[in-house]
Amino acid sequence: MAAKKSGSKRPSSARKATKSAPRKSTATGKTSKNEAIAQLTADHARVKKLFKQYERLAKADAPDKQKQELATMICTELTAHATAEEEIFYPAARAAIDKVELVDEADIEHASAKDLIAQIEGSSPSDDHYDAKVKVLGEYIDHHVQEEENEMFPKVRRAKVDTLALGEQIAARKEEIKQQKTAPKSGSR
Repeated sequence: MAAKKSGSKRPSSARKATKSAPRKSTATGKTSKNEAIAQLTADHARVKKLFKQYERLAKADAPDKQKQELATMICTELTAHATAEEEIFYPAARAAIDKVELVDEADIEHASAKDLIAQIEGSSPSDDHYDAKVKVLGEYIDHHVQEEENEMFPKVRRAKVDTLALGEQIAARKEEIKQQKTAPKSGSR
């Protein structure tokens, strides 16, 4: 098992998830939508839809304002999702699964995505390659999602991590990040 990284960016309020059977939300045995993996999978589906909407706008030569708003929404969703995964889900996965290279690869994929997000946020739809950057970001994310959902998530489930507790932490952290990203910048009017 890999040694725990020092200098974790995980907020002090994050509790360490314990290994236990995932809690079910109903007597029928359905997993709660607040459970970490269900929540992360829902994020993946939501962002995939946003990328498809952007692709339609780009093909239709939609106004820059519409494309900018949608790209901003994509970047905000991805930033909140990636940060919560890195701070909360990945440390629990790293501690629980035997194939930690999956988490290492996910970290690298996040770094690549963050670079493109910064480029997109620092430019506008009228800039060269803006649409291409959004498209490539979508392709990166699609690849990343496939690996998480097909490899990492099943391993975390089998490890019996308390994904409901993780989900509660992830939801709170994502909300905090989204509020920070959408809050008016100080000094702007």
